Amino acid sequence: MTEEVNLHIEHLTRVEGHGDIVLNVKKGHVERVQWNVTEAPRLFEAFVQGKPYYQIAQIVSRICGICSIGHTLASLKATESAMKLHISDQSREIRKLAIHAENMQSHILHLGYLTAPDLFGVGSVFPLIASNLEAVKAIIKIHRVANELSDLICGRTTHPINLVLGGIWKTPSERQIMEVKEKLARLEDPLNSVGDILLSKANVLPAFKRETEYIALTSNEEYALYEGIIGSTDTGTTPVSEYQEVTNEFMVPQSTAKYTKHARDSYMVGALARFNLNSQELCPKALDWGERFGLESICTNPFMNNIAQFVELVHSREEAICIIDLLLSEGLKNEKRPKVKPRSGSGVGAIEVPRGILFHDYTYDERGICKKANCIIPTNQNHNNIQKDLESLSPTLLNKSEKAIELGLEMLVRAYDPCISCSTHLVKVNFN
Repeated sequence: MTEEVNLHIEHLTRVEGHGDIVLNVKKGHVERVQWNVTEAPRLFEAFVQGKPYYQIAQIVSRICGICSIGHTLASLKATESAMKLHISDQSREIRKLAIHAENMQSHILHLGYLTAPDLFGVGSVFPLIASNLEAVKAIIKIHRVANELSDLICGRTTHPINLVLGGIWKTPSERQIMEVKEKLARLEDPLNSVGDILLSKANVLPAFKRETEYIALTSNEEYALYEGIIGSTDTGTTPVSEYQEVTNEFMVPQSTAKYTKHARDSYMVGALARFNLNSQELCPKALDWGERFGLESICTNPFMNNIAQFVELVHSREEAICIIDLLLSEGLKNEKRPKVKPRSGSGVGAIEVPRGILFHDYTYDERGICKKANCIIPTNQNHNNIQKDLESLSPTLLNKSEKAIELGLEMLVRAYDPCISCSTHLVKVNFN
């Protein structure tokens, strides 16, 4: 038993943004364990106030370089709802392709470069180049094809320019979309290679469990990423327009990001939450991989979020190919987008991005000028659950060395794949 521990991990590595872990143990008792978010607040809700409706999506896409597609689509959906715009079925399917491209980009980046070093007991991906060169090549190949799919659908890899109000700016040609389909088809062996390596190292993931609430978009028609209603493993479903009844944001002293809670003290969003709510809608190959890892709904081990990410990676490749086949069978058309007539109103857009459910909410005046905005980021929703997990996990680690305790706490936070910078938003303070 480790009797005395005074850890301050500043800042946690292999995550996006700045977050610290503090652990104080005295006489074998955990006196304090804390997840501190120290990043300076981002002011994107303030940036868009006073801006016209047609600029909003481009501005908020800069919230994140990893989830810029998701932020763009959540923003477009919110503005389209406020302006009463309806997009075509073809545009909807093309947008779903963009979401799958981003899911693949982000999941393989996290699994290959940020999680794999923990599984192999090294400090970064670089030692793996010498010891597991073929695996690293497979990771790079998957990432490259995901980027190429994003380039085709979104106009570039990050900060989309082809996703616009009312649909798509330029429809890809059949030749272009066939070429990317062929590249996706050739990813089966690299994906299986990565899956086999993860499976061989799955025993490194701690067998830790903590019951919590899981929240994600859900649908009876598909594995919900682009559209659906809010689902909870505790309370059932809620319309997207009533998202604030679910998120219930609040502040804590040690974080520049807000926390959330719903039916319990905290809830989790992300790949594991989506799996727990929607696994029956996964494609057969993804379900098969889930079974090989022993991933079953409802899984309460947050470390298995990494495995759920791999399962989603398999699903997104399969689903992207299916969407391309559908588009080709119906024939790609250069459609005219509906004209936008500015009007006053409010709209909410919800999208599942790699780290979980994302909400954008805008209010416009009669000229289409944004008067109010609210963005609730997946990691902002996970901070509270990370804190509760750390509180439960830390006492179980005290029979280990201080170095092993530190690694266990770091691995837990990394399992969430947090995008800390995105989660730190405007804090309004009234001084008396």
